[in-house]
Amino acid sequence: MKYKGIDIISLHDLDRSFLDYLMKKTKEVKEGKWQNACKGKIVASLFFEPSTRTKLSFDTAIALTGASVIGFSSAAASSTSKGESLSDTIKTIDQYADIIVMRHSVEGAARRAAEVANAPVINAGDGANQHPTQTFLDLFTIFELKERVDNLKIGLMGDLRFGRTIHSLVMALSFYNAELFLISPSILKLPSYYLDYLESKGIKYHELEDFTEVGNELDVLYCTRIQRERFADPVEYQKVANSYEISRDNIESLAKNTIILHPLPRVNEISPTVDDDPRARYFYQAKNGVYTRAALLGIVAGSIS
Repeated sequence: MKYKGIDIISLHDLDRSFLDYLMKKTKEVKEGKWQNACKGKIVASLFFEPSTRTKLSFDTAIALTGASVIGFSSAAASSTSKGESLSDTIKTIDQYADIIVMRHSVEGAARRAAEVANAPVINAGDGANQHPTQTFLDLFTIFELKERVDNLKIGLMGDLRFGRTIHSLVMALSFYNAELFLISPSILKLPSYYLDYLESKGIKYHELEDFTEVGNELDVLYCTRIQRERFADPVEYQKVANSYEISRDNIESLAKNTIILHPLPRVNEISPTVDDDPRARYFYQAKNGVYTRAALLGIVAGSIS
């Protein structure tokens, strides 16, 4: 119960020992252990920004652990639409719930919620900042399929500038000494802050624009969409909207044992014709979100140890 009550806001706050512990407990949950571990608990699911996989997998995880759920699925359904501050909304909901799960469009919103709430806060994505629970399921999927995370060669492709899934994953992979191949259009490169972070950790990385140059070296190719909603200028979005696509024509540039992951939703960066390729594991990855989030809920509730 050493992690009971902790906030899950950013990979900045975590270390490898926590990630290894979570992977172990996720495996146990997937094997059928810890069902109804959170029975009697109430989870507030606060989604100020649209979501399909994250919200529904959290809802499924909550059901799996036997907890009850309250909340909303859009900012319009909360009193912030009437002018209430985020802090007051969180302080109020803190009176009702044992755990708060929150997605918000503003970077730093989850951190602010954790500052005013007594209940543990789990960041389900804050703007272009961090998305730690996506990273947890990504790591678990890699661990399952590759039987390790240490020292793998991993390609991160797409929107590295605004992609919060990428930002969290980069930090997590640094704990495992992965070699990173950063694949993106020049205007969507990984921000310098994260490059500096990798350098400070002694992590080897390469920046390039075409995954076919290194495909046969990769253990994992993690693909993300170009996020239209993060662009203030539609013209800038159109310049990069169709920068790349994994298709039947170029998938053979990957090694036979490369696994293809994607946090979803996809637009056109992975052709549906690739879905039946045994290397395409993104829907399997999405399913793992249920087990990872169920384990996380039990850990912060102190119900899984």
